[in-house]
Amino acid sequence: MTDRGIDAGFDGRLTPGRRPAVVSIDLMRAYFDADSPLCLPSGDCLAAAARVLGAAREHGVPVLHTRVAYGPDGVDGGVFVRKVPALRHLFDGGGPLGELMPPVAPVGGELVLVKQYASAFFGTTLASTLLAQGIDTVVLVGVSTSGCIRASAVDAIQHGFVPLVVRDAVGDRTAETQSSNLYDLQAKYAEVVSEAEAVAYLGAWR
Repeated sequence: MTDRGIDAGFDGRLTPGRRPAVVSIDLMRAYFDADSPLCLPSGDCLAAAARVLGAAREHGVPVLHTRVAYGPDGVDGGVFVRKVPALRHLFDGGGPLGELMPPVAPVGGELVLVKQYASAFFGTTLASTLLAQGIDTVVLVGVSTSGCIRASAVDAIQHGFVPLVVRDAVGDRTAETQSSNLYDLQAKYAEVVSEAEAVAYLGAWR
């Protein structure tokens, strides 16, 4: 059988631009607190994400954050919160579960965008904020790879940004889900890079 995988027409490569920003997606207590119904089985991505954010800050690269939160009745979550009932724990701002984890918490005046759906771009000012700063490349860290990371990478490329997904700094619920989504992202929507590659890029962007 002929191989119809990445090597058969899905082998293009994107060159990162000259003005990156790091977007840290939904690294909230809800996904790392063992008592949360949204908790991921592993928090390994958190330390890698923190190191990527540290490299960005060290070299003056803008860092932005997103978190998920809903109003008291969750009406702003529409059909999504019916599909994923566990999101009800993020109603009324989410309380402690809605807080960003300390290792990746914002510093200084870093912008935190509140979103209700998967993509960091949908219903937020992310695109206009990036464009106002002349950003051409977005380095994505956070959770989950199959959901908010993937949706944000797709929207990033559709908005004209080069998306870099940091393999070590994104996480999901199973190894299979992580692997298959990183495969798809590399094939069609982003450049999937290691933590070391991301840190080197952020250190050399000027």
